[in-house]
Amino acid sequence: MEALAEVLLQSLNETLTAAIVVISASMLLYNVTRNLHNRVARTSGIVLACVTAVYIADVFVALKPGPRTLEAILRLQWIGIALMPAAMFHLSDALLATTGLPSRGRRRRIARILYLIGTLFIILSSFTDVLIRPVIRPPTAVILPGAVFPIYVFYFIGATGVAFVNVQRARQRCLTRSTRRRMGYLQFALLTPALGIFPYSALLGLAETDSVAMLFLVNLSNLVIILMLLFLSYPLSFFGTRVPDRVVKADLMRFILRGPATGLLALTVIIFMTPAIRVMGLPGDSLMPFAVVAVVLLWQWLVALALPWLEKNLIYSDEDGDQLAKLQNLSERLLSRADLLQLLDAVLAAGCDYLQVNTAFVAALADDRLDIVTAIGPTRPSARWLEDERPSLMNLLETNNTADEYTLQKWHSYWIIPLYSRRSIGDQGDKMLIGFLGVQARSAEINLTSDELRMFRSLSRRAAETLDDMRLQAEIYAALEGLLPQINVTRTRAAEVEYRHGRQPQPLAENGAIDREQFIEQVRAALRHFWGGPGLTSSRLVELGVVQNALADNDHNPARALRAVLLQAIEQQRPPGERKMTSPEWTIYNILEQRFLERHRVRDVALRLALSEPDLYRKQRVAIEAVADTLIEMEQARTKA
Repeated sequence: MEALAEVLLQSLNETLTAAIVVISASMLLYNVTRNLHNRVARTSGIVLACVTAVYIADVFVALKPGPRTLEAILRLQWIGIALMPAAMFHLSDALLATTGLPSRGRRRRIARILYLIGTLFIILSSFTDVLIRPVIRPPTAVILPGAVFPIYVFYFIGATGVAFVNVQRARQRCLTRSTRRRMGYLQFALLTPALGIFPYSALLGLAETDSVAMLFLVNLSNLVIILMLLFLSYPLSFFGTRVPDRVVKADLMRFILRGPATGLLALTVIIFMTPAIRVMGLPGDSLMPFAVVAVVLLWQWLVALALPWLEKNLIYSDEDGDQLAKLQNLSERLLSRADLLQLLDAVLAAGCDYLQVNTAFVAALADDRLDIVTAIGPTRPSARWLEDERPSLMNLLETNNTADEYTLQKWHSYWIIPLYSRRSIGDQGDKMLIGFLGVQARSAEINLTSDELRMFRSLSRRAAETLDDMRLQAEIYAALEGLLPQINVTRTRAAEVEYRHGRQPQPLAENGAIDREQFIEQVRAALRHFWGGPGLTSSRLVELGVVQNALADNDHNPARALRAVLLQAIEQQRPPGERKMTSPEWTIYNILEQRFLERHRVRDVALRLALSEPDLYRKQRVAIEAVADTLIEMEQARTKA
């Protein structure tokens, strides 16, 4: 019975050790990839990297390698053990700085000294026996302390204790109940990785380390470390992020359930099925791949079913859930322009197949201009020819049409039918013309049968609905593009009022911009709505001092003053000399002038500047950033004046 318990505990120990590696590595990647710009996320990544390094070594030890390899693993394990106290102090310093108490240089110097001491311990453990002395006892090994080991214990206790005190100071500087609670979580959860990787076996000496009682204690401590790592990842996820708390919680929960939890289930199946000789009469090693796949698929299915319920009951309140359901419903109903064009192409293809013709197209009427939205076939009309024929074509479309049905008409070598909006009303109170659908004429006269005419009108109504949706969704996207950058409250703004101000607080810019990225987003919205729209009229850029100074010259109209300042910033991108459309020196100015001042389409601007459309979009981002940087320089020059 004792032998069976020992085998089970040993397997459980291997599973929990590997689980710690999976969780620590997963949370390391999660924090670093999401908040790499944030100091707390970076320093917490060092702590998690130390935990990962230590337990990866434990996993390799469990694989029972040869004596020389086993000794090398035990020595390399000290990379994580030696650096953990320094990483703990470094993280506590970052947390304290977050609360407005940055280091004057002393804590920074202490952190560097601790890392230097940790590096020295790594060298001693790797090449000498003065710190540790591995004793190989096949199939396992133990570590005996060396002469310098008491110094490491002092280093470990001192750095960890100071880190605990620093986090306590940071907790006292929190102003809200939620931030104090999260800092309290961190204060105790932070100690768990350090206490979990401390080399207790060096203190036990040659005592029996693989007895049932010892294995039970090791498994219990590993389980506590797993729970504390998950507990630690929760408050760390809030630092440096700009999204609301509910989004942070939901993302973290999805990541844990779909990432580490899936890996742990697969790992558990592998570890417990590997020793099995036969399962249900089948060889264990042959059945294991199918069992792993089945467990992973079943778990993903359960997660998909449970996530909505978990999010509703653990994260969102009733009111929040109702609002977010409406937003989610809107996002599900909205289609991208590519989706709508694909639907129009399908309508045109169906019409061509039914009428046995080769060409069909849809043209939209926008700003008294006809543009071909999409077309199929070899004999499609050109955009220039369509614009030249626009007066006669519009006269043809607006006459001889009844209020109840669309009338098919002949125009050159095409049969065309007008498309009306079901939402908008024209100037005379009738249906608003939004475009037309044309197909290649298969004869000199319109000779459609009644079935063909009924089908063609049905396809035309579908094309009209799609074109109408395209117009409506373009208005929604334009409004969102202008309004989203003006939303003031982000997770970063919330952090500004959650902690005490430091000795040297960093004041916000007068324009209220939190960082350059957000400022560029506001400039982009203002340029896209340069001649009118929420991106200009509701822009926070009107708070700039240079814009306020320009009010007097623009009839005290904020939107007009902002437009004048933007125009001034654009003109500063103009190179000296004669203008050339294809010269690299003129690319930035030409893009700004053609896209935002004259409002030409991307395709037309790309042709004029001899650029591909993807290249134009890349250079347009550079141009917007150049305008943003110029505005910042103008504001700084005004402040210094």
